[in-house]
Amino acid sequence: MSRVNTKEIGVALLGFGTVGAGVVETLQKNGSLLAARLGVRPVLRGIADLDLTSDRGVSVEPGLLTTDGAALIARPDVQVVVELIGGSGVAKDFVLQALKLGKPVVTANKKLLAEHGAELHRVAEENKTEILFEASVGGGIPIIKALREGLCANRIECMYGILNGTCNYILTRMEDEKLPFDDVLKAAQAAGYAEAEPSLDIDGHDTAHKAVVLASLAYGCEVPLDKVNVAGIRGLAAADIAYAAEMGYRIKLLAIIRGGPDGVEVSVQPTLVEHTHQLAAVAGVYNAVLVVGDVVGTTLYYGRGAGRAATASAVVADLADAALNLRSGGRRRDPGTAHAQSPVLLRNPGDIVARNYLRFSMRDEPGSLARVATALGAHGIGIDSVMQQEAPRNAEYVPVIIVTGPAKDREIAAALAEISHIAGVTDRPTVRYRIEDFD
Repeated sequence: MSRVNTKEIGVALLGFGTVGAGVVETLQKNGSLLAARLGVRPVLRGIADLDLTSDRGVSVEPGLLTTDGAALIARPDVQVVVELIGGSGVAKDFVLQALKLGKPVVTANKKLLAEHGAELHRVAEENKTEILFEASVGGGIPIIKALREGLCANRIECMYGILNGTCNYILTRMEDEKLPFDDVLKAAQAAGYAEAEPSLDIDGHDTAHKAVVLASLAYGCEVPLDKVNVAGIRGLAAADIAYAAEMGYRIKLLAIIRGGPDGVEVSVQPTLVEHTHQLAAVAGVYNAVLVVGDVVGTTLYYGRGAGRAATASAVVADLADAALNLRSGGRRRDPGTAHAQSPVLLRNPGDIVARNYLRFSMRDEPGSLARVATALGAHGIGIDSVMQQEAPRNAEYVPVIIVTGPAKDREIAAALAEISHIAGVTDRPTVRYRIEDFD
């Protein structure tokens, strides 16, 4: 490479956890490469964290460490702030401080963006600066850049995402090794793929945060997090994974984002995906996002969705963009959410049409299936297929799986409520999962 005159851009790093250490390591390893490619060198001016003694596996000059994040942000030799604290408490305060000082912010904080994104983008616009957040969704997968730049000529028709590596790891092992949920969760925690308190992941909330960020970008409006329909994989039965596989499906925790004339659907739920579909092949801790644009058609983005190295790669890529923008005196175009006058119109969940997987514990006697089918039919719900599993000898109830035709969510719910009150037909609540046909 030819030699160029490089300008230094001072960087404040807030948060020295796993990803923060990965960012430091990446800058140490590839700082010269970045300088040669960009003509500008990001240089750490300080690292703020409440814990200054734990070993992060990376060496830094002691003088770089501080517990005073606000003072670090305010330093005149700091031009870019990287926020890796997480959450929406002190992290929000620090981000707002930086933006009001006109300093661009790089963040991986999907919770902060999902809950306060419109406000933060508005403050950035008012102060002629920017927020860069590639690492907030999909780790090292460049899905944010794809939506903001590569696909900007398209109306986004729909997106489907496998966005949580913990859940995907659990579902993959449950299918491959025929293990129960609780056993695989414990293994995931022991391997470091799941937190000791795993609710954020397994109850779907982490995926919901990411889905809101993607939907906001795709449709240019604020998406209220509390209006998103969210269901996780907690307690999902190994039997349902096995039955789904027997019918040619895999169960994935899927973020579903779909636009239409009656609003936008944003939901997170365990979903049956045909085993021949591209998303069904996404295994282990990997993530993927499928995007359909009206011009480009279908595109797929795949890679490691979390972890020190993958997420640090995305953070440093944003840091490079911010440094280039500062060097040239410009900034990245606004993502659209800053100008949202009102929240996006979300579709009523009851109006969502899909096929459904239903597992009944049904009395093993003539007429039981007919009574269930009659109740479904009374609500306009057709039956695509029925699979009855062989039960142990003398069992009073047997598992029966019904795949419905396309039906509105409210009609399915009403039919199941009616079936639950038919005396003697079922002995426990019906298990229900959506089937996604990607049409």
